[in-house]
Amino acid sequence: MVDILAGMAIARLPLIAIDCPDPGALARFYGAMLDWKIDVSADRASGCPEDGQCIAFHRVADYTPPTWPTQERPKQMHLDMLVDDLDAAEAAVINLGGTKHPDQPVRPTGSSWTLQVTPSAFA
Repeated sequence: MVDILAGMAIARLPLIAIDCPDPGALARFYGAMLDWKIDVSADRASGCPEDGQCIAFHRVADYTPPTWPTQERPKQMHLDMLVDDLDAAEAAVINLGGTKHPDQPVRPTGSSWTLQVTPSAFA
């Protein structure tokens, strides 16, 4: 098979969609954390930066959240965020309603990250 698309993207990824019980609450949380404009309707909400990829939140009836780290209902995705000051960012996320997960995996030497859980809108 000849690779006729070498060096060319087949598609673009303008949006990541996340299922949840309360799209508006989750969009407001991420909108505040990322300083994004958000749009909310009855069953959907989205947040977008001025120049990049958007996150959408879709209402799912009878949504059941993951139970990570157990595998009863394993996590299906996670979002990695970059921050300048980990301690300040952690405090700000907690102030927005997020919580520090009680199970913090061992970090590789020199890494700086913490596992946060979104507000109850995601649970």
